[in-house]
Amino acid sequence: MNNHLKKRLKNGESLNGCWLNLGSPLTAEIVGQAGFDWVLIDLEHGSGTEKDVLYQLQALEASTTGAIIRVEGHARQRISRVLDFGAEGVMCPQIKTVEEARGAISGVYYPPDGIRGVAKMVRATGFGKNFDEYKAKAKENILGIIQVETAESLNHLDEIAALEGVDVLFIGPADLSMSLGIFGQLDHPKFKEAVKAIVNAAQKSGKATGILLFNPDDYNTYHDMGIRLIACGSDATFVANGAKNIAEALKSKKGN
Repeated sequence: MNNHLKKRLKNGESLNGCWLNLGSPLTAEIVGQAGFDWVLIDLEHGSGTEKDVLYQLQALEASTTGAIIRVEGHARQRISRVLDFGAEGVMCPQIKTVEEARGAISGVYYPPDGIRGVAKMVRATGFGKNFDEYKAKAKENILGIIQVETAESLNHLDEIAALEGVDVLFIGPADLSMSLGIFGQLDHPKFKEAVKAIVNAAQKSGKATGILLFNPDDYNTYHDMGIRLIACGSDATFVANGAKNIAEALKSKKGN
């Protein structure tokens, strides 16, 4: 862990990031050098596996970009594994209830604060060399993120935000708008009200809020609401858009 994301969020910084969903250490390295504060390596929808996460973390090591992993569920084993690899934070998707949030976040921290399994000879601890320091500072360094992306979760916001170890409530616009019956309509009053409720719940408990943007032009709208962990785009998007733009540019030159 080298970017101190948790401390920076607690200090009120705005941290800009993007998704990594190709499972590629090369695109991770490219994105890491682009100037983002953090990246989200996606095991829920991305094409990579846990083994690919390890290679991506190694590729990011030369940059100052922090790495958060979105696990595909909230089982303790999945969370422990990516933390042992050296992730700086974990995002748990599709959390609907307080019980699910408590179970997910307990997997992030060692006892007595949680139920994370202990292993010394892992990458996160320098393969044992830094275990004591890593363990002592894990709670203050590791970022615990709960995704709010269902209508049901909106009924439990205050309780989820108040849980110790939950650092961020992260809004998933696609799934949340789908759950609300207004898929993709981010200007709809129901979606706006949901976002405000999430931000308010987080702020009442002294926690941060995050969101994935579909359009960078929306940045100020959400930043002005108090959202500080903001992502936009992905390595797949960057490659697809870049390829499309060059292909269209070359086509436009035909016959000139």
